[in-house]
Amino acid sequence: MEYLLIFISAIFVNNIVLSQFLGICPFLGVSKKVDTALGMAAAVAFVLTLSTIVTYLLQKLVLDAFGLGYLQTITFILVIAGLVQMVEIVLKKVSPALYQALGVFLPLITTNCCILGVAILVIQKDFDLLTGVIYAFSTALGFGLALVLFAGMREQMSLSAIPKGMQGTPIALLTAGLLAMAFMGFSGVDKGLAALFGV
Repeated sequence: MEYLLIFISAIFVNNIVLSQFLGICPFLGVSKKVDTALGMAAAVAFVLTLSTIVTYLLQKLVLDAFGLGYLQTITFILVIAGLVQMVEIVLKKVSPALYQALGVFLPLITTNCCILGVAILVIQKDFDLLTGVIYAFSTALGFGLALVLFAGMREQMSLSAIPKGMQGTPIALLTAGLLAMAFMGFSGVDKGLAALFGV
């Protein structure tokens, strides 16, 4: 039941983009079309889950063991950048079709602060490895949900008559704010479920 609560909370209640404001750059930059949003969401889910496993093990087995906790941020950045490059190389050799499908999204993930943020949050919340992986995957799903919803709204807006002063970034930011307000409607759902099931 605890895992279900983490799952629901990470996707809806504490959405990484809409309530914690991590990953805003790809959220605004890669959300003009639904198909590109889906590609980015898939790439983020894969890299986020993989990087959480590696950074967790690195933190527990190396940084904590040798008292090097102060190197956490720089180490995690290097690990994430290295993982993205490694995944890109392996995908290019093993599955060229998937590599072509992900395209430019893999290098973009290196600069996505959502990946680093979740890796650090897993350590700060003192999750075990399984809970951390569930949290990371759920967060990636939440990121993907917000990205795809926003992309759908932007595609719809491109067909609408929007005043000249609001076109482009202003209407995108206004829409993102309205989407964040809509997700605020989920606040308390995790606490209600926890009370209902006595967790």
